[in-house]
Amino acid sequence: MPLWTIHHTPGIFSTQDKRALAARITDHYEKAGLPRFYVVTLFHETPPEDFYVGGEPTEVGVRVVIDHIARHAADSQNRRRITEWINQILSPTLDQHPGLHWEFHVDETSEELWVINGLVPPPGGSDAEKRWAQENVATAY
Repeated sequence: MPLWTIHHTPGIFSTQDKRALAARITDHYEKAGLPRFYVVTLFHETPPEDFYVGGEPTEVGVRVVIDHIARHAADSQNRRRITEWINQILSPTLDQHPGLHWEFHVDETSEELWVINGLVPPPGGSDAEKRWAQENVATAY
């Protein structure tokens, strides 16, 4: 499961921007073979007096925390590729805001500590996972 938690100051994202960004994020993972419902995107608006960078309040800021559970990067080359496509997903929206401080990081969590609707997800690339992707729902396998 990729979980994208996007902390942002007010005015960065409209409702339409959020929908479009969440769709771009989800589309990318679907192309990689993950079920769409694996992808969760959360937007957390944070006022500038609660958003500090370098110990100072930030008027316009975005901090994205991404948890990867369903898949992990095999090596440095794959990790670099992941950061490049994340930049490609975020840049079109964030580059519209002059003076914006933005950053992201990706954590990789053990898939052994992951459950959806009480079910342990099937192994990556398995027939059961492909069925979940096709049906877009978690079911017993």
